[in-house]
Amino acid sequence: MKLNCVVVDDSTIHRITIAKLVNEHPDLNLIGDFSNASETRACILHKDVDLLFLDIEMPVQTGFDLLDGLKARPQIIFVSAKSDYALKAFDYAAIDYLHKPVTKDRFNKAVQKAIELHQMRKEVPEEEGEFIFVKSNLKNLKIYISRIKWIEAFGDYIKIITDEGSHLVLSTMKSFEAELPSDTFLRVHKSYIINIERVERFNSKFAEIGTTQIPLSRNKKEDLAKAISNLQ
Repeated sequence: MKLNCVVVDDSTIHRITIAKLVNEHPDLNLIGDFSNASETRACILHKDVDLLFLDIEMPVQTGFDLLDGLKARPQIIFVSAKSDYALKAFDYAAIDYLHKPVTKDRFNKAVQKAIELHQMRKEVPEEEGEFIFVKSNLKNLKIYISRIKWIEAFGDYIKIITDEGSHLVLSTMKSFEAELPSDTFLRVHKSYIINIERVERFNSKFAEIGTTQIPLSRNKKEDLAKAISNLQ
């Protein structure tokens, strides 16, 4: 199965270059190339897009602005002439970050990462429930959503606590929160996201999951109570 791709770059030359690399790759299918965020957003909303090759510095709306406006994001490979944005790319769970001018070898290596992740997602039986893939200890790790108890900030990393144990992942809380279903997970503190289905009891200061007390920020008790009531 080929990955449906969209190329976004306000530079005609760079857009044509990436589109040509997509067309030459046997596992990719180019369904559109655009020079701005608005046309790209319309395409993503109406077509099945698996992979986005995205420039960052564009007029009116940047590549980051485009992604912020999407509820569901395809896999992302950033393509930029600057390396300044590489760290911020982690906030958007980017597959890779390509520096212009892009060589065919470097392009193919980035695409291979996207293909492997796409295949891993397809191979998991549906009856196992929703899941996500994270990179931990240099390996792609599959984590089932229902088995996550809470997530906590840990310096430049996050720590994901599951029924099986804990995993350190290089990510921000904001980025990982976007990967989780909003009806099940709630940011209750700047350093904590909890699975509300796992909360056993709570008060104005803490939510208890097992024997662990998760601190609640001010006024988060009401948000938690509302979220739990919506589950019932």
